[in-house]
Amino acid sequence: MKKTITTITTITIILITLSSFRQSNQPNIKASVQRGEKVYAATCLACHQADGDGAPRMNPTLVKTKWVLGNKTALAKIVLNGLKGGELEIDGNNFHNPMPAQATVLTDLQIADVLTYVRNSFGNKASAVTPAEVKAARKAAPPTTAKPAKKPTKH
Repeated sequence: MKKTITTITTITIILITLSSFRQSNQPNIKASVQRGEKVYAATCLACHQADGDGAPRMNPTLVKTKWVLGNKTALAKIVLNGLKGGELEIDGNNFHNPMPAQATVLTDLQIADVLTYVRNSFGNKASAVTPAEVKAARKAAPPTTAKPAKKPTKH
């Protein structure tokens, strides 16, 4: 009986330790979303609107699109380098307003936070974007050479 209690206690301690280790290694999505909401309000809201739905044929929706939920590098490159207008297609619709580049305006952390906010708001649910991923995207090719991931399946 004493051996069983000792074994259970040991297993419990190991599980608690592993659980806290895993949590400390995951990005703090909640804090990133909160910071990203502020960046969105200051930088993105005027074009993409409070509900993330954009404006038809002008500014694209951020709601459940392959661009938002798919390839994080492609998404980061759009924010970093901007768009001329007309080169982004979503569900057969082209969007014609240009989007200004934010590479010299926002930090890697701010871009990661706003993308994490967008990827986890407006009905979206996706992994966080890290500052390291944004930094890597800065070094990559322009956004027009990147392809979005496949369109997400509807549940």
